[in-house]
Amino acid sequence: MLKGCFTALITPFADGAVDYDGLNRLADFQIQNGISGILAVGTTGESPTLSWEEHNRVIETVANAGKGRCACIAGTGSNNTKETLAATEHAAHVGVDAVLLVDPYYNGPSSLEIRREYVAPVAAAFPDLEVIPYVIPGRTGAQLLPEDLALLHLEYPNVSTVKEATGDLANMRRTRTCCGDNFTILSGDDPLTFEMMADPGIQAAGVISVASNVVPGPVSRMVRLLEEKKWDAARSLADALAPLFGLVTVKTMESTPYGEALCRARNPLAVKTLMAVLGMPSGGCRPPLGKMTAAGLEKVLSAARTVQGKNPDFFEPITRFFQVDIESRLADPASWEGLAYTSY
Repeated sequence: MLKGCFTALITPFADGAVDYDGLNRLADFQIQNGISGILAVGTTGESPTLSWEEHNRVIETVANAGKGRCACIAGTGSNNTKETLAATEHAAHVGVDAVLLVDPYYNGPSSLEIRREYVAPVAAAFPDLEVIPYVIPGRTGAQLLPEDLALLHLEYPNVSTVKEATGDLANMRRTRTCCGDNFTILSGDDPLTFEMMADPGIQAAGVISVASNVVPGPVSRMVRLLEEKKWDAARSLADALAPLFGLVTVKTMESTPYGEALCRARNPLAVKTLMAVLGMPSGGCRPPLGKMTAAGLEKVLSAARTVQGKNPDFFEPITRFFQVDIESRLADPASWEGLAYTSY
């Protein structure tokens, strides 16, 4: 059973190329700070802009780094079942524990088609590998429904977990009702993890987290407290982490010659920007993702300064592992030079 805190690991870049040395360092940092496992090549890992060769090498790198130390989940989903089968075959060959299949994006199959033509073929072809559907309609425009998830679980023992990122608590409760008590629900939304694990109608078993890229220890502790039903302590920790949880999507209103325009900096842009500020391997995002606006960058800095001011122990492992001075980096403009657009 997969439970606990899994980090949706970012893919660092250096001069536009995948930084495999940096990737190994990030994986080691995560493992040393108590996470249950690592997800390689999810949305946070910029899977849409990796070539399949890079995609497979990132998975192999993370699988090797975690072997015997933590679980490894490989993102092998796409909107092409043939590609997904090939990617899953590679992931199984390099020894991952599970694969994550995001709902097929853009071509938008129905829930019935997702079940029959996408998840089922993978589950049937790899019966010894845990197959985890990833339901995130806000990104994909498609959704595997609880009823079809339950049918998959009934037919394939290796479909016993879902990454739930619908943001819809009623949908999550329906998943629990349909799939039963022996099915694992993992949060795909950092800010909802507390509610998902505390709600007796959902009973989530953990989270695949974005914020844990920066604070793996505190997020893991929050999950453990929730597992132990220590609600007050878990709530206090969740509140302390809230500024970082809020960086999954950073919204700002920007001035243009035609009036104000909404700018949404979506994951992983803000977390990679924060990691660069703090001195961790990250690099920029690959186009079409680009940079924060100046106002967006200020929100990232404000969140980090709030956490550093109230809970400096959260960032202390970064200081030790990457040999950086967090206070100095959060005060020195040189630490964020070039991380934001200079104009809209």
